[in-house]
Amino acid sequence: MSVFSELLPLIAETVLTTVRDVIPIVCIIFGFQFAILRQPVPHLGRVILGFFYVLIGLSLFLVGLELALFPLGESMAIQLTAPEFLFGENGLIPKNLDWSDYYWVYIFAAAIGFSTTVAEPSLIAVSIKAAQVSGGAIHANGLRLSVALGVAIGISLGSYRIVAGDPIHYYIIAGYVLVVIQTYFAPKFIVPLAYDSGGVTTSTVTVPLVTALGLGLASTVPGRNPMIDGFGLIAFASLFPMITVMGYAQITEKMAQVSDKISAQKTGDS
Repeated sequence: MSVFSELLPLIAETVLTTVRDVIPIVCIIFGFQFAILRQPVPHLGRVILGFFYVLIGLSLFLVGLELALFPLGESMAIQLTAPEFLFGENGLIPKNLDWSDYYWVYIFAAAIGFSTTVAEPSLIAVSIKAAQVSGGAIHANGLRLSVALGVAIGISLGSYRIVAGDPIHYYIIAGYVLVVIQTYFAPKFIVPLAYDSGGVTTSTVTVPLVTALGLGLASTVPGRNPMIDGFGLIAFASLFPMITVMGYAQITEKMAQVSDKISAQKTGDS
């Protein structure tokens, strides 16, 4: 009974917050529909029911994140970056600290980046729409996996940067130089989608966990300032998906060209 007494206020507060956040969207949509377009809403009852489902779904989703995913992710980030785990039970940090001492952190960063990105609702929505609009030229699962791979690489590299103490702007400048070069060579239809993919990764699921990891890591590595070094992982999570999505399109295009050549050769031989 005590569990429900603690849970009900959280659910009620989350529902009220969700309603407050969704109401402006509803007002804008219906305001333009009735005042600007001056057209009735088709299937009004179904639309209202859909908004109700959105409110309930978002509320339960946020409650689940608050009660389960966020505490567990923050706890794991703190434990993985604790000196007791990295350097033994005495927790004595060696004088000559090497970046390889934190290899479990890099593995965890890549794993949490990949898994949270695959679960991002915004990425799922973009992937489905991209597959529909492209007529099957873009596969929803392929796009999601390539974005998730980019986030995994980016967060793992960002964790290494915190341990090594390198200035963040060197990594970001080099990354965007690579993005600009890829933009020239990548298939034109994938470039806008790749740029959008960098934005949809920094959403509800990914940001809190990645931020907790960066702050926990910067707090335990000697000589690091959590305010200066603890943040910045989100920038890596936004940058590297653009690289992997354009790379995915380039590889797919090359494979299609090879397949066409093989088919043409078989047809010529026959």
